[in-house]
Amino acid sequence: MELDTENVYLLLGSNLGDRNGLLNDAITQISLRVGSVFKRSSFYETAAWGKQDQPNFLNIAVGVRTTLSPVEVLDEVLAIEAALGRVRHEKWASRLIDIDIILYGNRIVDLGTQLQIPHPQMQYRKFVLKPLAEIAGSYVHPVLKINVSEILERLSDNLSVSKV
Repeated sequence: MELDTENVYLLLGSNLGDRNGLLNDAITQISLRVGSVFKRSSFYETAAWGKQDQPNFLNIAVGVRTTLSPVEVLDEVLAIEAALGRVRHEKWASRLIDIDIILYGNRIVDLGTQLQIPHPQMQYRKFVLKPLAEIAGSYVHPVLKINVSEILERLSDNLSVSKV
């Protein structure tokens, strides 16, 4: 019997250390612990969002086929972050690695502060939408009912996000 799989879209970011190496290490760990990575965007250099007095981020979006539940995916990405040296001090602070679950199939998950899918801020953040649109532009947001490319077109965020 074959296990059901879902397409999960993750956004990875780093603004400390060997950003490129950390992101690639995280993608390797995701493929080992979460599921098969079937798409990855270009790398994007992004100005810091929320707390701007810090180094630029390098971001990448990845699509993963997984048999894990949304909470299991969360547990795995948090473990990957910890293994790669992520320490949580303050919201929006500089970090070695950040892995966010943006979309999980067409599911809507609301476990309060633990987990919300689709990511509740994705439609306001250019640094999420640009790489995501590159690999999943036609993906329809399960709440907003428009696709990722359309959300990006309507976005008013003027943060600097450029393909590397």
